[in-house]
Order: sequence, then C-alpha cells, then structure tokens
Amino acid sequence: MAQLIFADSLSRLGTESAFEVLARAQKLAAQGKDIINLGIGQPDFRTPEHIVEAGIKALRDGAHGYTPANGLPALREAVCADLNRRHGVEVNPDNIVVVPGGKPTMFFAVLMFGQPGVEIMYPNPGFPIYESVIKYSGATPVPIALEEKNGFAFSAEAVLAKITDRTRLIIINSPANPTGGVTPKEEIDKLVKGLLDHPHVALMSDEIYSNMLYGGREHTSLLQYPEIRDRLIMLDGWSKTYAMTGWRLGYAVWPDSMVDAVTRLCINDHSCVNAATQHAGIAALRGPQDAVREMVAQFDARRQVIVDGLNALPGFRCADAAGAFYAFPNIEGTGMTARQAQDRFLNEAGVATVAGTSFGAWGEGYLRFSYANSTENIVEALRRIRELL
Repeated sequence: MAQLIFADSLSRLGTESAFEVLARAQKLAAQGKDIINLGIGQPDFRTPEHIVEAGIKALRDGAHGYTPANGLPALREAVCADLNRRHGVEVNPDNIVVVPGGKPTMFFAVLMFGQPGVEIMYPNPGFPIYESVIKYSGATPVPIALEEKNGFAFSAEAVLAKITDRTRLIIINSPANPTGGVTPKEEIDKLVKGLLDHPHVALMSDEIYSNMLYGGREHTSLLQYPEIRDRLIMLDGWSKTYAMTGWRLGYAVWPDSMVDAVTRLCINDHSCVNAATQHAGIAALRGPQDAVREMVAQFDARRQVIVDGLNALPGFRCADAAGAFYAFPNIEGTGMTARQAQDRFLNEAGVATVAGTSFGAWGEGYLRFSYANSTENIVEALRRIRELL
C-alpha cells in the first residue's frame, strides 16, 4: 500500500463551505427530500441568449486554439470600455489580465505577497478563500472585522490601525459576500488617504458584485483613486453580473509593476482561458445590458421579501442587504450556534443555508441566505423555518 507524504502546506488549505452544503443538499434531494437551496451563491438565471450564441459561434468559427495568456486583445479592450462606462476611469488594455473566474486573481495576488513572516489583511466574515490562500502562502492572516452595527462595512480607522511593517496586502470586498454589506465612499476615502502613509502595502479590491446594489446606493471603485493605482489590484468578472458562473471567466486590473509577474503565473498555471468563453465575454460587455438590469431588479424585489421575512422570524434580526444577493441575519435570539442552525434548517426543514462561521470567526451568530432563488421558494423556505422555530 502506498505511503504518500504530502506537503505540509496542503493542510493549511481550506475550502468553500457553500459547496459542501450544496453537496449535502443534493444528497438529501437524491434521497427524495424536498430541499430549497438558499445556500449557493450563484444567479438562478440563464446566461443571456446572445452571450450563449456568441460562444457557440466562436466554436463553429474555429476558435479552438490557445490565446494570449492575458486574454484576447478584443476582450481586454471591451473590459476597458466597460470600466470607463461604469466607473469613469481610463485603463490600458495591457493592464488587464483575463483568468478563469475570480479565484485565480485572489490566489495570484496572495502568492505574490504571501510568505512566512508577513501579514495579509482580509475581511471577516468574508469569502473563505481569502483566509484559506493566505494561510497556504505561509503568511499570517489578519482579520478586518465587519460588524452588523456598521452595516457590515469596514472601518478605515480600524484597518489603518492594524497596518505594521510586516503588512504586505490588504483585501477588501464591497459589495460583500457573505453579508451583502456595502462600504460607503467616505470610508474608502479615509482608507486611501491613510494608505499614502504606508507605501509598502498593496491593495486587492474584490468588486465582483459591483453591478448589484440596491436602495439607491452607488458603487465606489478603488480604480477611481489615481493615487493608489500603482499598487491596486481590482478584481471583477462575468460570473455574477451575466449569470456565467460555469463559464469560468474573470479579470483583474493590475498595476504596471505586477503585470509581468501575474502573466508568468498564468502561463505556469492555466496557459490561457478557453477561447470560446472569451468571445462570449466580449458579447456580454458589448451587447445589450437589458438582461442584467432585469436580473438586478428581480434580486432587489426578492431582497425586500427575504429581509422582511427574516426580521419576522422569532430570534432573528436582519440588517438591510445593500448589495450582492445575500442576507446575513443575526440568529443569536434562537439560542442556536450558526452551525447548529445551518444543520437543523437543512435536515429538519429542508432549507439549505450557510453558517456564518464558514466565512470566519466573526460570522458566529449569523447565517448566510442567498436570494438567488425564486420569490415563491424564498417565501416557502421562511415558512418552513418559522414552523421549525
């Protein structure tokens, strides 16, 4: 029998619990149990038809080979035009690096700065891959606490106070997963101003949900601050905005000093993103945006239903969800821990949610509900939970 010895670093690599919950939910469904999934974070809409047709046409037209490691020039130009339209900024296509989804940008950014003896700051509760990859790199993860009393926005003062001479990278995410929180412009202004005193610190801004804001809120992109563009990595992509999670297509804007390094990482890791998907990405950015607006409008309507419904449950308290498609209610009043509530709601009520602790220690006492599901299913899920409680 083989006696394999794995690298120590592998034990430091975590996972994304939403996929574990999805697997459990699917197993229960296969056994005949009626499951409503409010756990997985992906749009429940089809990719718009003109995008699908563009991908099919690319395959039929022979787009079967390698592309440049950083992405097709036409796609990078389309990204720059989109950034100008949405954020009013000028970006050089040479600073765009196209990758298969959002996670490669996170992985590459952390690997470029993370090593034993350095610190990387990340939001907590936050997307679990941040902390996982920081630990894998050997760096020390330093949490940025996101608190309900602040609408789950970060405090610039608190972030700046944690910077040391060992800090190499700060990760921020707004609109945020799992909380739906949106950090207001005044806090971002303070953070940028404070970072001018710390020129050794890079910044990765995860803006994958930047098209999904509600209640009149507006997105503030870190790209709009020229004073930090020489150390800013801005992550975005197609998965959420265009319901293209399975296409695996994302990008980041990288500063001049990092482009060569991240391109080498791409070459060593995945060579390039598949060609047909890139052509679909061009169609998404250059084509009509009606489907995006309709999807966001439906998310907004569901948001209001789920936030009101959660606040009406005994032992629940839910802050207004400002962005993305998540609600993050406080469940301390139920007397259950986050994990206990997650397991009971799935096993006894047939409702899949994700424990707040799956997103970090600061998530205890909370659950993540994805409202990327029909209003009918959301209402039924809330009814089942109320009955259980």
